[in-house]
Amino acid sequence: MALIAMAVGGMQAVRAEGGREGAAVGEFRTALARTPDVTRGRELFNTCAACHHEDGSGVQDGSIPEIAGQYLPVLVKELIDFRNDRRWNIRMEQVLEQRHLTRPEDLADIAGYLSSLPRQVTRAVGDGSALKAGASRYFRDCQRCHGSVGEGNAEHVTPRIGGQHYGYLVRQIRNAGDRRRPNMVADHVRLVRQFSLEEINGVADYLARMQ
Repeated sequence: MALIAMAVGGMQAVRAEGGREGAAVGEFRTALARTPDVTRGRELFNTCAACHHEDGSGVQDGSIPEIAGQYLPVLVKELIDFRNDRRWNIRMEQVLEQRHLTRPEDLADIAGYLSSLPRQVTRAVGDGSALKAGASRYFRDCQRCHGSVGEGNAEHVTPRIGGQHYGYLVRQIRNAGDRRRPNMVADHVRLVRQFSLEEINGVADYLARMQ
């Protein structure tokens, strides 16, 4: 239950497991209890490949993240968050609600497939001008949870962010600070809101270079 609570990222109703948040917790638990069917997951991903590419590499400009090799629990959680108004992206919400990935087994299968893919090397890094400030801030405030090279932690449902596209990292850090990521816990939001623009760009640049 501790893993489930961490994964849902501070939902107010987790303790009671009632309402929409309770249903999301139950869906997460059910999905993680399954043994993923990777072959079926590859078939399900065919719809997603139009944006994320067949190798899960996303788009270099950061409009679409790299998801290949991401931890299975992280992928399941993020998909559930998109469907439950915990993350906002109209295209993702429509795909999840109207087309497929409507059952816990769908989430387990596609996450199992994606987590099995090799990580891709991004060429989208910053210009290096803020790298020193960003690395300093990262090691001071971020590495304790995210790891020294952004490797994350599957057990704690902390995403692997090292090697992610620079533009995507910048946008997500800013979204977290601006409270446009409802699935971010309050402590994380308060921390990120302290970052200067230079530090945001530098943290993203440091992480993008961690291949």
